[in-house]
Amino acid sequence: MVNFFYRLLERYSGFTQTRYLYDEICWDDKLILIRGPKGSGKTTMLMQHILRTFPDKSKVLYCSVDHFWFASHNLLELAEYAYTHDISHLFLDEIHKYGNWSQELKNIYDGYPRLHVVVTGSNALDIIKQTYDLSRRCMVYTMQGMSFREYLKLENVADLPVVSLEELVNHHLEISRDITIKQNVKVLLHFERYIKEGYYPFYRDESMNFGERLSQVIDTIIFNEIPAVSNLEYESVYKIKPLLAVLAQQNPYTLNISALGKSLNASRNVLLKLIELLDQAALIRRLYAASEDWEQINKPEKILFNNTNLMYALSPNADTGTMRETFCASMLAQGHKIAMPQKGDIVADKHYLFEVGGKSKGYKQIANIPDSYVVADGIDMGFENRIPLWLFGFLY
Repeated sequence: MVNFFYRLLERYSGFTQTRYLYDEICWDDKLILIRGPKGSGKTTMLMQHILRTFPDKSKVLYCSVDHFWFASHNLLELAEYAYTHDISHLFLDEIHKYGNWSQELKNIYDGYPRLHVVVTGSNALDIIKQTYDLSRRCMVYTMQGMSFREYLKLENVADLPVVSLEELVNHHLEISRDITIKQNVKVLLHFERYIKEGYYPFYRDESMNFGERLSQVIDTIIFNEIPAVSNLEYESVYKIKPLLAVLAQQNPYTLNISALGKSLNASRNVLLKLIELLDQAALIRRLYAASEDWEQINKPEKILFNNTNLMYALSPNADTGTMRETFCASMLAQGHKIAMPQKGDIVADKHYLFEVGGKSKGYKQIANIPDSYVVADGIDMGFENRIPLWLFGFLY
């Protein structure tokens, strides 16, 4: 396993750009869990941290828990090996594929006080629900796919700072002018490419067609990751793809559980469970009606895909209006609470109201509402309360 790790490490020596989450993680913590969609760059981030931080590689060990070694060994044995070989840091990938991960990680945390452990896993992992009280011991981070800002940096177009939501709504004209005029970035050209193939870092891998790779990722999430983190019966697992097909045909999908149940021959409880798991696995995004207590709502009002790349992969003739709303929601959801308002398309943090549309979108639907903004696609720069859609890609 050690030789496998060293060979794998060589493969990542040329990866210099880190994801937005890298600098937010307190790497000195004793137990860290990094969740995220498959293909978002979790493994790459681990390798980058190892290469940057440990000049003496004998002090660190990486392994994926689906390695054949674990067919006859367990995590506690690996921790004992680390302890006896003076290894200070363990990096464990794909932890959701290991059946008893939460209990054994707790035992490692308690039994090996000098050992630091970083694990990655499916976006659907919910450590709060684990029975071994890992939540008090473990720092949990969730990684999203790439923002438009990160995409521009990876493409060597521009290295630009993150823009907060408050800065965006109050200073979007100055920010967009600086990017498009002073920096001379052809944002609309790059944005068109990003929405179809820029959310997942593996789009740069020339060894496989992006659409084929994304299709494999979707299948892995459905048939491997979701069953690994839930008690879903396989009969229900095989309803997920038909469910996604229905959502793709009618996206954005205003939820009608009765009609959906008839078309898929599934009960209300099964459908709600599947929708919850698809949301947790970062395939779809549930939008609830805005209210004083969002957490008490049982049924989402609208369903979008998690990001525009998924949307185009599952629905090649995707509706442009839905694409705009999907992008805006995917960027806002990183760091902000979003919901479906009575007027407009998205409300963020119970404060900012956004109506999303094309370059000619008007204010009629949100007229006279405080802190309301039109988010317009197809424009380099906005004015007053009209904000360019692409600029939301700078929120992280």
